[in-house]
Amino acid sequence: MSTDVIRLLGIRETPLSLDEVFAAVGDRTAGGTDLFVGTVRDHDGGKHVTKLEYSAHPSAEDELRRVAEKVAADFPVRALAAVHRIGSLEIGDIAVIVAVSCPHRGEAFEACRRLIDTLKHEVPIWKHQHFADGTTEWVGAC
Repeated sequence: MSTDVIRLLGIRETPLSLDEVFAAVGDRTAGGTDLFVGTVRDHDGGKHVTKLEYSAHPSAEDELRRVAEKVAADFPVRALAAVHRIGSLEIGDIAVIVAVSCPHRGEAFEACRRLIDTLKHEVPIWKHQHFADGTTEWVGAC
């Protein structure tokens, strides 16, 4: 697996761009591109969410690269991108975008799902939810 298929990785405090991520995974040899966008929703566990704050461990970008490299090694990835936002986010804001292009759509779907699921479980990013009732809750990795 060549690491040149990993075209864009980052953890940012600035808003994320669908156009940037989609452009990063463009590849003439790919027949399928899958893109996942995670947004801040207004509820969780039956409670009304007013905002979220994401924070990341200093090793988060290294862990994100490790996850990306594993996905690229396990699937016929032509291009891969993953960006996650940190800081204070409002309802509807984009929190994470991942995208993968592969020779065929099925491979792209599977690789993209593995990328987002593994990112959520293994990259040390934490979510601090603020609820309408004034309570807050920390949620483990993403």
